Amino acid sequence: MPESAVDLDALRRWLDEHAAGGVAGPLSASLVAGGRSNPTFALDDGTHRWILRRPPFGRVLPTAHDMHREHRVLSALADAAGVAVPRVVGPVGAEDVIGAPFYVMERLEGRTLRSAADTADLTRGQRARLSDALVDLLVALHAVRPADVGLEDFGRPDGYLDRQLSRWRRQWEASATEDRPVVDEVLRHLGETVPTGSRPGIVHGDFKLDNVMVALDDPTRIVGLLDWEMSTLGDTRTDVGILCSFWEGPGQPEHPITAGSTTHDGFPERTHLAERYAAAVGVDDLDIGWFTAFADLKIAVILEGIHARHLDGHTVGEGFDDVGAMIAPLLDRARRTVTTASAASRR
Repeated sequence: MPESAVDLDALRRWLDEHAAGGVAGPLSASLVAGGRSNPTFALDDGTHRWILRRPPFGRVLPTAHDMHREHRVLSALADAAGVAVPRVVGPVGAEDVIGAPFYVMERLEGRTLRSAADTADLTRGQRARLSDALVDLLVALHAVRPADVGLEDFGRPDGYLDRQLSRWRRQWEASATEDRPVVDEVLRHLGETVPTGSRPGIVHGDFKLDNVMVALDDPTRIVGLLDWEMSTLGDTRTDVGILCSFWEGPGQPEHPITAGSTTHDGFPERTHLAERYAAAVGVDDLDIGWFTAFADLKIAVILEGIHARHLDGHTVGEGFDDVGAMIAPLLDRARRTVTTASAASRR
């Protein structure tokens, strides 16, 4: 972690002003593993523990990594039924405190299941119950009426999918480190087969197993939904696509990020997740092939941005050397999924 990543003296003054009780002792900051996009730091004064989030260092794509959006949605959902989120501390911190906008939130007590080794610790029954809890959490989030929590102007659900395709094309063009014709191919197929209808609501944007924290004494109980940097108002089916993109089953190609975390016995097939969600919200057909392919593309574009920052020397911590190798498998999977879905729709 660069010494300049967090100015502890300035941050202490900020916490003394905004955190209940202020800072009790010497303040320390350590980089939290797992956050490839927005650097995340654990803060500790010997009595209190917080989490700080800030934008990446170096090249940042337009409209991405907005600390105000994360802070706003967490504040709005603090008391939403069935949606566990950490509580924020104070307002968004100004750039002159640590060199970038940031926000601080409570540090939850729990664990994050990031790998196949982590989920190997669960029993077969725990894996099944945790899978259902994930879907139920997503259903609860999507049931929140934006106007009821002050988020009625948080995004524009109308035309959301078309705008998303345009946005991720622009993001790719802004961060591409090499020419990949498959991106145009996937975008063309997605554009030709945009699902009809809409399921408007609050979209998390990165809903997956390792973005939730589970209780230390019960890995089937979710104590917090994290990483809200891509949240907005839009078509909630995109969250189901993200969940299915990261969900792997026996015999399926591994996702390059999660690498088998849901392949252990007890985790259901992704079709079970989609069917449980559809039944809960009263939808017959989610068009999950399209949304899964779109999710694969979106994740690949995000990884390309991270890879570009890493090549520029603007990443902190470990786990970035292999990011570039993750992009081609995701794009290839998106191409196969969307072309198969397109062919099926023409029959």
